[in-house]
Amino acid sequence: MSAASPAKVSRKEPNSEHDGATEETCDKEQQEAIEHIDEVQNEIDRLIEQASEDILKVEQKYNKLRQPFYQKRSELIAKIPNFWVTTFVNHPQVAAILGEEDEEALQYLKRVEVAEFEDIKSGYRIDFYFDENPYFENKILSKEFHLNDTGDPVSKSSEIKWKPGESPNKLGKKRPFEDVETFFTWFTEHADSGADEVGEVMKDDIWPNPLQYYL
Repeated sequence: MSAASPAKVSRKEPNSEHDGATEETCDKEQQEAIEHIDEVQNEIDRLIEQASEDILKVEQKYNKLRQPFYQKRSELIAKIPNFWVTTFVNHPQVAAILGEEDEEALQYLKRVEVAEFEDIKSGYRIDFYFDENPYFENKILSKEFHLNDTGDPVSKSSEIKWKPGESPNKLGKKRPFEDVETFFTWFTEHADSGADEVGEVMKDDIWPNPLQYYL
């Protein structure tokens, strides 16, 4: 008796209509998922924006609370001769732009103040208060950093009223025959306000605690 032949496995013929329906269902599910992701992302973005607004309010609140202490600190600093020039000389990034003539002029610097704008994010101003000195007439020199109408960072500064025989080139000459940045060239330079590291250092590092660099 011959062995029975194995039963043949029937193959399912492709069903183009069924496959097309499945693909259409997948496309619809993906589209719905994308729409839901977009909705969720909008909620995330809303919360991020709200958090930024809340953080700004907190920063504004504590900025105002700090003001009386900044004022008291300034009054105490005024009792210490050459406090600010010593602080600048001891800070590596600021010291890098100080020449001998800069240091001589900054010995007349009696007070420094940093004022952030009301909304904080849009900019700040650094005020340098000087005693009577042989270099310039100004009692206050200010440099301001802010955003213009297009949102780009820009800066402006007081015009320095140099006394006869004095000038930024003479005061700012740090090393002969070298084109280097000095304190007074930094003060009057506005070409690259978005990358002003000295201004940022004064605002974020020195101003909060200048004593750490004086000592």
